[in-house]
Amino acid sequence: MKKLVLKNDWMGKEPIIRIEFPYDFELKEYVKQFPGCSWDTKKKVWWVTYEDSMLSALLQYFKGKAWLDYSELKKVEIPKKFATLPELDVFLKEEISKFEDWMRNKRYSESTIKNYKGGLALFFRFTGNKSPDIITNEDLESFHKNYIIRRKFSASFQSLIINAVKLYFSNRLKKNLDPKGIERPKNPRILPHVLSKEEVKRILEVHQNVKHRAMLSLIYACGLRRSELLNIKIRDIDTNRGMLLIREGKGKKDRMVPLSGRILELLREYYKYEKPKEYLFEGETIGSKYSEGSLQKVLKTALQKAGIGKPVTLHWLRHSYATHLLESGTDLRYIQELLGHKSSKTTEIYTHVSQKSLGRIKSPFDDL
Repeated sequence: MKKLVLKNDWMGKEPIIRIEFPYDFELKEYVKQFPGCSWDTKKKVWWVTYEDSMLSALLQYFKGKAWLDYSELKKVEIPKKFATLPELDVFLKEEISKFEDWMRNKRYSESTIKNYKGGLALFFRFTGNKSPDIITNEDLESFHKNYIIRRKFSASFQSLIINAVKLYFSNRLKKNLDPKGIERPKNPRILPHVLSKEEVKRILEVHQNVKHRAMLSLIYACGLRRSELLNIKIRDIDTNRGMLLIREGKGKKDRMVPLSGRILELLREYYKYEKPKEYLFEGETIGSKYSEGSLQKVLKTALQKAGIGKPVTLHWLRHSYATHLLESGTDLRYIQELLGHKSSKTTEIYTHVSQKSLGRIKSPFDDL
């Protein structure tokens, strides 16, 4: 009897069942008549959508025609399909636009404005474009339970949405939403990712382009955030004092960070070559900031050239700066100032990844 082999596979995000067999015209003609069966021109295979009842249907259809080997077919958790939310109403778009203007006048950061706009729009769409005047605590509780929790969004996303909605109603409509059914999520303690000094050295030295080397090196040398690097202007560098002024970092706070002789030397080399006019690192247009996307590509290329397979982000360089300072004996209070942390508790997390402190701990296994 002819044989078909059934295997798991995916078509995008949808689970499917592959139907494999050596070419046989009669069998092919019979396979393609199975309801819902399709031919994938790229994978060169016949397939059907995975369902819990599909195996029984296939066994019944091919009974007496072909033997089905389903030894490699595993049970798959079928992704839940959620209803599509309606498009945002024109009136609510205008409301969000006014809210955006209010936040900008209050000097909220552009990233906060973007996140709050998106969060508020999502909430309004979930309510079916209800008028803000008739929205109640129950609507926010329903959104929390039936959208955020059911779709398993993160605790940080949950907090962002709640903050956006409450800010809008308290400041635009002078109406307090304080749902009792929503507990503030407990944020998980996620340890920062840290690279070894050897890995950092490979990343920083692999680029031949002096501009690319200077950008990545400055992030690590001063523990900068991505936006802080891109916002640096030439006037922010005090070469005589060896200091860099970070203007309006996170929380709209300025801070000073020291520039080592080695990083100053690299910046001078870069300046002679590029001669930027306003921003330290400029894009293709003179006087314009270098883009975040291009900076990400600079790092991605460095990782590929250095042969580092870890999913490194620019923020890993900042984490590594702080951890390496701690391991070299720098006081936590100074590290807090250098990083621009509001709370010392934020800085203390680096003690959990420092090799200097953890490395001194002796395992009781060694005494057995």
